Amino acid sequence: RICRATQTAEQWPVNSSLAKLLTLMACIKSIYDFNAETLDGQTIPLSIYRGKVNFQVVFSFYSSVRQYHRLNALMEMFGHLNFTVLGFSCNQFGLQAPEANHETLNILKYVRPGGGFVPKFPVFGKIEVNGLNEEPLFTYLKESLPYVNPVIGDIKKFYWSPIKVNDLRWNFEKFLIASDGEPYRRRGKLSLDTIWKEIQYAFWYGMVYHK
Repeated sequence: RICRATQTAEQWPVNSSLAKLLTLMACIKSIYDFNAETLDGQTIPLSIYRGKVNFQVVFSFYSSVRQYHRLNALMEMFGHLNFTVLGFSCNQFGLQAPEANHETLNILKYVRPGGGFVPKFPVFGKIEVNGLNEEPLFTYLKESLPYVNPVIGDIKKFYWSPIKVNDLRWNFEKFLIASDGEPYRRRGKLSLDTIWKEIQYAFWYGMVYHK
C-alpha cells in the first residue's frame, strides 16, 4: 500500500508543520484511486474498470508492429472474461511519439502499425511515466512493483530526469493489475505468449473476478 500527499507542499507556507503532516496523507489502495485523460481531453476515473483484470501498456509508434496486434489478440482472447488492456502513449523513449493526442488513432490506423489497425482497447492521452513530471499512477505502479534489473540501458535515448533504477526502461513495458486494482506483475519486453500464461494463471487460480 503506497501513501502520498493529497496536496502539494507549494500550497502551504515553508516549514509548515501542516505540510509535513500532509506528506503522510491518505493511503492509495489501488489503481482505482487514480484518473486518466482520454484522447479527447476528458478525465475519467479508473474505477470504471473496477472488477476487471487490467493489462497496462506504455507504447510509442516506432515499436514492434507485432506488439499492437498481440494486444488486440489479448482482447479477443480474454475480453469476454472481464479483462481489458489499457494503453498509454509516451514520448520519453527516444522521442518516438511526437504526435498530438488527436492524431493518435489515425497514426495507429495508417502509419504504425497501419493497414487499417484499430485498437480493441482504450488508448489514453500521452503521459510521462518517468522523471519529475511522471504521472502519479505510474509512480504508484513502479513503487508497488520495483524493477529487479539494475541495468538501466542507453541513457542517451532517455528523455527524463532524474533517471532511477526503478524507471520504465522502454516502450511496451507492461503491468498486470488484479481485479481488486492492485498491481500483480510487471514485465518488460517479454513475449506476449508469456503474458497470456500469466493472465490465464490469474483467472484459473481465482485472483480475478469472473462475470
